Amino acid sequence: MTGGTRIRIRGTVQGVGFRPAVYRTASELGISGNVRNDGSDVIIECERGEELLDLLKKNLPPLAVIEDIKTENIKFQSGKGFRIIESSPGSGSVSIPTDTAVCDKCLEEMRSPGRRSGYPFTSCTDCGARFTLLESLPYDRANTSMKDFPMCPDCEKEFSDPDNRRLHHQTICCPVCGPAYRLVNINGEKIPGDPIPTFARMLSEGNIGVAKSWGGMHICGTLENTERLREWYGRPQKPFAIMVRNEESAKKYGNPDEDEMLAMTSPHRPIVLVNKRNVPESVAPGLDNVGMFLPYTGMQHILFDCLKEDALIMTSANPPGEPMMTDDRDVMEMKADMYLLHNRNIINRADDSVLRLFHGHTFYLRKSRGSIPSYIDIGLNGSVIGIGAQENLTGSVSRNGRIYQTQFVGDGMGIGVPEYLESSIRDLTAMVGSVPEIIAMDMHPAYTTRKVGKILSEDYDVPLVEIQHHWAHAASLLADNGLTGGTVLALDGTGYGSDGNAWGGEVISTDLKDFTRDAHLENIPLLGAEKAVYDLRRLKFAVDTMNGKESDLFPEGEANILRKIMDTSVKSSSMGRLMDTLSFTFDVCKNRTYDGEPSMKLEPLLSRGSLIPGYETYTENGVIKTVHLFDRIDRNDKSEDVAYSIVYNVMKELVAVAVENADRTGNGYIGMSGGVTYNHAVSMMFEELGKTSDHELIFHERIPNGDGGISVGQAAIALMMIE
Repeated sequence: MTGGTRIRIRGTVQGVGFRPAVYRTASELGISGNVRNDGSDVIIECERGEELLDLLKKNLPPLAVIEDIKTENIKFQSGKGFRIIESSPGSGSVSIPTDTAVCDKCLEEMRSPGRRSGYPFTSCTDCGARFTLLESLPYDRANTSMKDFPMCPDCEKEFSDPDNRRLHHQTICCPVCGPAYRLVNINGEKIPGDPIPTFARMLSEGNIGVAKSWGGMHICGTLENTERLREWYGRPQKPFAIMVRNEESAKKYGNPDEDEMLAMTSPHRPIVLVNKRNVPESVAPGLDNVGMFLPYTGMQHILFDCLKEDALIMTSANPPGEPMMTDDRDVMEMKADMYLLHNRNIINRADDSVLRLFHGHTFYLRKSRGSIPSYIDIGLNGSVIGIGAQENLTGSVSRNGRIYQTQFVGDGMGIGVPEYLESSIRDLTAMVGSVPEIIAMDMHPAYTTRKVGKILSEDYDVPLVEIQHHWAHAASLLADNGLTGGTVLALDGTGYGSDGNAWGGEVISTDLKDFTRDAHLENIPLLGAEKAVYDLRRLKFAVDTMNGKESDLFPEGEANILRKIMDTSVKSSSMGRLMDTLSFTFDVCKNRTYDGEPSMKLEPLLSRGSLIPGYETYTENGVIKTVHLFDRIDRNDKSEDVAYSIVYNVMKELVAVAVENADRTGNGYIGMSGGVTYNHAVSMMFEELGKTSDHELIFHERIPNGDGGISVGQAAIALMMIE
């Protein structure tokens, strides 16, 4: 027995070739010892530990991140050589890297002669699926869906070869021993030919296909076939994302700036919203931008190698509002022309992440594949669960001062979505080793997610608390920026308010312990409640009635009924509803067919507008007046100028109240959160108006601006309750 060192390393150290890197470093230095996975950590026991660490830090694998190193002196049985030994369960904590696009070396191997030529599941320690095929920690083949595919002798040789880039690569495979694609028709019958090239040919011939990827399935079609795809899918207006062949193709169909191109070409391969060009209007009707992304799986690269087209519609395969499909049998119900399927199970569903960049800030519309698992350091100890709201659901789990988010789940009204939310939260809770002390949920009494909260509260025997929606928005922004206090503009479509009305145009000051509603937009009746969210005539009718104007939007009998329910209807202070009303007023959008449509379609109008006089507003007793602005509209003014001036002046009042209250409370920060802040025109107004104050402006970076970030805000507030 001699003196040695035990080194415990935490971070992103599993599934990234970390143990092979330790092995190679030790071998280079002639150091004896061993390395193993211990739960989510890596344990090294060796001689000359400090020397090994110094060189290892200089030779980390590309995807590895070291967060913490602990060392202790031990008695060490010095032997000859260095070994990678069997893993041990250890303690839970997420350190698994996200699914990462196929690397250049593997692409070259797929496109060259050899045993992996044309093989779509080619990957190595630097790339490939990770989270989507992981069942549990530690990250070993037996704990992934690759356990169904025993290695062939050639793969075993690579797996054990210290000089091979697949040393201890847990998902190593080849055509002899790995998963495979097949192509079937609408009846599930095999279509003859090589599956991927045949799929490519049939797409070019005008067929609609479904292709199975890493975390789910995509509906695929050519841009020329968009109209047929919309009719078949029953999606008349909602924009489709397009996958483009390469960077050159991205510049053909869009105008990505340098930051957008960097995001698009990153190993995580998100969908990035960019200004569109040469894209058929039917792909993103009424919008100036389009969601665009690059191939990230081997199959997708091979598909474009076989296609004459350099862009495809590539959208999640699911019935509207339901989770993306992962099961080969279920997806047949979609009745596509053909299905490109493989026989590797998807363990963790993960839609494509969607983001928009704003002046160096990252606004996630959907944070999922490639960006999950991830966490933020909150600095508040305790274990809690945040359930989220109702739309764009995610769950959040905390442990050891960190909040982890689940992947994107979907719309709480969709079939199977609450169950998917519950299972995702349970899986993440187990993975991070959290033992919840509080379950936090939205206070809306009709949200389907409340059932999930109650079930988890009973199962863990812990309190269930309600968190106001816009307080959670504000808290998510503060948590995103590592803060516990600030004043936030919470701007969205709707959220259940403490007074029972529908909030959404709020100035919120909070220290996470409590909040004040400093000001809000003028209330507008939602005539027919949810009907007013979709039939925008009802919003304009309510505004006209409040202004004492006659309206010809409804037959007189129906109009009389609507007038009678003005006083008893739920009232909305929502910025989203204000923009919906403007969108209707200027003939931009008459009926909402998807979430956020009127506001999204108003953005091109706002982007062309200039500030003109006559549309100023004011704040009275904490209420920012908006209704009278519609009575001022002069049809001789350009519609884009009127729309811009109304929104600008409303934002001016919101920011002024935020600055005033930040001064009063001593908060150094003002920010904005909520789905409306994805609108670039609104964000630019906030930035322009806010930067004239003495306060630091804060924006979202890692947590979604919209309801996808609500669960993080709930968790942050619940942690403060524990504190």
